[in-house]
Amino acid sequence: MFLNLLEGETSSWKSYIPIIIIVVLLVAFFVWSFVSQKKKQKDFAATISAVKPGNKVKTIGGIVGEVVEVNDAEGTFVLKTGDSEGNYSYMKFDKQAIYQTDAKAEEAKPVQEAAPEQPKEETAPEEPFEENKDAAQAEEKPAEEKKDEETK
Repeated sequence: MFLNLLEGETSSWKSYIPIIIIVVLLVAFFVWSFVSQKKKQKDFAATISAVKPGNKVKTIGGIVGEVVEVNDAEGTFVLKTGDSEGNYSYMKFDKQAIYQTDAKAEEAKPVQEAAPEQPKEETAPEEPFEENKDAAQAEEKPAEEKKDEETK
């Protein structure tokens, strides 16, 4: 096939099918790569914006600590680090310095129409299942009775 192209001979359209397939696959790969990268960036941006005081954070510099203050206007947060003896230090970082966090981005919940609340019926406390009743009753017996049953 390639020899035909180099020699300049005219060839049928069927010889171009493998080249077309390769080009289509490359374009599909690049589109898929672009879309997945955008999704990852969007998810990470949502995670960064969900950081609030009390979350654990690891920065790109490897500093690990707890967030004590977040300033969304400046795009910064204050990180509390230290040891178990109470020697703490506070450092201010840009939000883009976050490498890992335990903060979870909240998914947008669909707004539901407010349904009128129905009064809850009072129910009796739940009883253990039939198979667990014997075990629950056995736990309630005094220790002396349990010993007597075990020796029998």
